[in-house]
Amino acid sequence: QLQLVESGGGLVHPGGSLKLSCTVSGYGLENYDIAWFRQVPGKDREGISCLTWSGDSEKYADSMKGRFTGSRHNTENTAYLQMTGLTPEDTALYYCAAGPPLFRCVLTPADYHTWGQGTQVTVSS
Repeated sequence: QLQLVESGGGLVHPGGSLKLSCTVSGYGLENYDIAWFRQVPGKDREGISCLTWSGDSEKYADSMKGRFTGSRHNTENTAYLQMTGLTPEDTALYYCAAGPPLFRCVLTPADYHTWGQGTQVTVSS
């Protein structure tokens, strides 16, 4: 059974950085596209970034470009989200998700079949 576990969240000051990890077990990470989403209470889940199974194609939400960088290490079964220049508006529960391998990945939650439990990121002074 495929399982995803996020880690690396926490409390950070405005302007700070965090690196989230998504560890995959059950099946090899190389079989899936991986995406990062976030959600705040009362709002829809928001796509951040995705990487195809090969790492050849990636996509970012316009508001995240230049601040957030996704990466993946298939041999380690781990994906990462590096976040910089954090603001209080980035406070949310952050999720990683796995989906079928595609030529180009997408940032639509419905296209991902397996999700982690989320890791909380709080940006506050």
